[in-house]
Amino acid sequence: AGIEQLPAGDFSLYDHVLDAAFAFDLVPARFRALNLNGIDLYFAMARGVAGGRGTETLEMTKWFDTNYHYIVPELTGEEEFSLTRNTPLEIYQEGAGLGFNVRPAMLGPVSLLYLSKFKRDGKSPLHLLERCTAGYATLLKRLSAAGADWVQLDEPVLVLDLDEDFRNAFRICYERLAKEAPAIKILLATYFGPLRENLALAQSLSINALHLDLVRGREQLDEAIRNRPDHLTLSLGLVDGRNIWKTDLKRALGTIEEAARVMPPERIFLAPSCSLLHVPVDLKGETALNPEIRNWLAFGVQKLEEVSLLTRGLNEGRDAVRSELEENARAIEARRSSGLVSKEAVRRRLAELNDSQLIRTSPHAVRSRRQRDALSLPLLPTTTIGSFPQTEQLRRERLRWKKGELTAGDYEQFIRREIEHAIRCQEEIALDVLVHGEAERNDMVEYFGELLEGFAFTENGWVQSYGSRCVKPPIIYGDVARRAPMTVDWWQFAQSLTDRAVKGMLTGPVTILQWSFVRDDQPRRDTCFQLALAIRDETVDLENAGCRVIQIDEPALREGLPLRKDDTGKYVQWAVDCFRLASSGIQDVTQLHTHMCYANFNDIVDAIAAMDADVISLESARSQMELLHAFAGDHYANDIGPGVYEVHSPRVPETEEMIALLERALQVIPAQRLWVNPDCGLKTRRWEEVIPSLTNMVSAAVELRKILNVDRN
Repeated sequence: AGIEQLPAGDFSLYDHVLDAAFAFDLVPARFRALNLNGIDLYFAMARGVAGGRGTETLEMTKWFDTNYHYIVPELTGEEEFSLTRNTPLEIYQEGAGLGFNVRPAMLGPVSLLYLSKFKRDGKSPLHLLERCTAGYATLLKRLSAAGADWVQLDEPVLVLDLDEDFRNAFRICYERLAKEAPAIKILLATYFGPLRENLALAQSLSINALHLDLVRGREQLDEAIRNRPDHLTLSLGLVDGRNIWKTDLKRALGTIEEAARVMPPERIFLAPSCSLLHVPVDLKGETALNPEIRNWLAFGVQKLEEVSLLTRGLNEGRDAVRSELEENARAIEARRSSGLVSKEAVRRRLAELNDSQLIRTSPHAVRSRRQRDALSLPLLPTTTIGSFPQTEQLRRERLRWKKGELTAGDYEQFIRREIEHAIRCQEEIALDVLVHGEAERNDMVEYFGELLEGFAFTENGWVQSYGSRCVKPPIIYGDVARRAPMTVDWWQFAQSLTDRAVKGMLTGPVTILQWSFVRDDQPRRDTCFQLALAIRDETVDLENAGCRVIQIDEPALREGLPLRKDDTGKYVQWAVDCFRLASSGIQDVTQLHTHMCYANFNDIVDAIAAMDADVISLESARSQMELLHAFAGDHYANDIGPGVYEVHSPRVPETEEMIALLERALQVIPAQRLWVNPDCGLKTRRWEEVIPSLTNMVSAAVELRKILNVDRN
């Protein structure tokens, strides 16, 4: 594509935070005891070990406000940060050997410490700053000795609210790195927002180049130019690395030209706003997309071409790229004026919303009594989050159906057999509230998007979420509306198979928004309210069909929280309102569940309470119930189901382990409000793991009921 300096090492077999921890031998003792080496040890830290008692996985959480996940390094204070696995050097040597101008890229030292979990009470990860810096200095010296001119150290925590200790850590760390490895140039990369008060700090560091995300933080450029030290190169991230819409190239080039008028052009790098990990690879293979919509898009390869074109425009002048600029301008205008985008009925319905549509009829205390009478559930009721294994056979039959090798009728009968299998397994295990297993769903967002207006889908638009878990986000290009009921028939079939309550399973509006490529021509808030209206219609139809337990999953609600505290208020308000709009059309007797996972809930517990779900299930097993403390006391009065086993590991947890976790939960949550469930959905597991795990989970609940011997009411 004409890119001159190639970042290398920014793709991972699991996630790049784990890569950095593994490189510096940050391996907890429980994994060292396994006597594993190399890739086996690496994946043991991420996924646990089947049958391995005491080898619980490291915690996993979201990478800032994206749907990428990372493993949280554990630090005890004893770590030496020994560079035992020099992957950046290996990648540099491979790329250089192929004749490429390679810039090794990895997570920076201060961000690594900030994102780690320090296991000593009252201590900060900065206790290890000196050792961490020494480890990185060793890395830089070895890269320099091998011939590397540049290294990229990602420090995205500079877009967060940092205390003075971490701000000072940047000064100490980068001064030492420059002193110990003076021959190699450091590009410090920031992304996902403006640096604000941290911009002056970043520009004062002993670095050679600073990358700025100008898609999310255009306003920081003027100050960055004005206060730029003479030696400092600015890397301008003007091509969106997180969304799939074409860049307005005339506008972007105008910004670059303004910068070049007041600073030397040789001190300007051009780049995407962040890693292209977050977008699909290449648009060329998407032949099934509506050509009109396809003309509005740019995937990874196309974004590189945009960067290259902007570079030519700066170096050679606009005339050299005039035809490309005009073609781009026509595509931008075509999208703006397209009849595919706007639907008057949707906009009229949105304009007619009122606050009464955001409130359940009665408060939770009243609803819960009615629901207990209707459902007759025991103390510590058991359930799952929703999905059951997506087996190889299931994926194969779905593919045959999509290719036309299997008739719609035959495929439906196959799905019905899968649903019946899931129901029978749950009855045998003796779960209290069942699910239908979601065999008909390829993905919890894509499934609904395919049934809603305003969505487009790719054939090969995969992006990494973690490890081999990739997702294919839908594209929200226009106003959203529901065409017809989306889940009612499948729920009715599942409920016809059993006398136990079967949950109706829906994905919430905020999660659909967050896990899609969202239109950027209107506020995200407006798109989310459109989604909420569509889900509201579905909840009402489920209830009218007889469903008395409905779950609206919102695992991405915390993910969408702005990175700065001062920016969170407006988002929290509309995100909660969207959930309430989606869920408040049902009667008191219908029990509303929601689910959240892989996030820090401490800073949104008030928002979760405001959502007013009757039951919330949470991922808690990886943290050994630590996350549950946010809901202690008066913070949360509704029912809670903290996850009692980690679903992204092949381990089958023993009953005693889950009892121990539930006993911890009971120290925070009264038994009358406590549910028992896994951390998350089970679609990535095998039935051979799921059945014994759920059997042990139910046994744990039964044992505790005997011990507690209290009435649920």
